[in-house]
Amino acid sequence: MDIVHKIGRRKTAVARIYLSKGKGNITVNKKDFKDYFSTATLQYKVQQALMLTDNLTSYDVKVNVYGGGVTGQAEAIRLAITRALVSINEEYRLILKPEGLLTRDPRMVERKKFGQKKARKKFQFSKR
Repeated sequence: MDIVHKIGRRKTAVARIYLSKGKGNITVNKKDFKDYFSTATLQYKVQQALMLTDNLTSYDVKVNVYGGGVTGQAEAIRLAITRALVSINEEYRLILKPEGLLTRDPRMVERKKFGQKKARKKFQFSKR
């Protein structure tokens, strides 16, 4: 097996991952992922696909991620890792699909409309 390259997206975050055989090191933007993602929830999201398929110590993951916030970046990484694992072994699809990890979340920020404060919030209405 060579290096598997996959892309994951969430909102405006884009994650490019390079998955290769290794000892379970996850590097995000040349930092350890535990330094990059400070909370346990985000660290769990990054590792979720590897945990479900019992590959936590089987692969090294090198990630380049940009755009969006930390949650969007973590979920983009999760999608990319899931796609890479499924391309390596098609049987992982049966484990990961019911968890909803193969679905790209289509929700995006609604645009701001002119004549309004935000996407849906209006300026204060004055009757008199």
